Amino acid sequence: MTPSEPILSVGDVASRSGVAVSALHFYEREGLIESERTAGNQRRYRRDVLRRVAFIRVSQRVGVPLADIRAALGSLPAGRTPTKKDWARLSRLWRDELDERIRALEHLRDDLTGCMGCGCLSLRTCSLQNPEDALAAEGPGPRRWED
Repeated sequence: MTPSEPILSVGDVASRSGVAVSALHFYEREGLIESERTAGNQRRYRRDVLRRVAFIRVSQRVGVPLADIRAALGSLPAGRTPTKKDWARLSRLWRDELDERIRALEHLRDDLTGCMGCGCLSLRTCSLQNPEDALAAEGPGPRRWED
């Protein structure tokens, strides 16, 4: 950072982004954001980290794994902060995966309606614990142990 560049303390970033200090430290350990240290070993962030944190939070909110978020941020030229155009491109890449998760959750929701919650594990009709009676193909008797 240059001396004229505005810098923020970890508390400033936490306050302005609505993210806990511990989350910012985690994001930094995961390589999602960067800071520099003062002579007293205090973290200092460039102002553009606020946009990166917002990008991370929105991505997490829609269920994007941290590894994918890291890859997305790493795909930006010279560690640049994501722009609206970047978000549009990346969200298109993530859309198919999100659509698949939505379909799986809708299927789970629909199956839950018919579930008695009995832990049967072997009834042909139990589409939650034994989809398509997969356990029957393994022969008679119990197949799962739960503590």
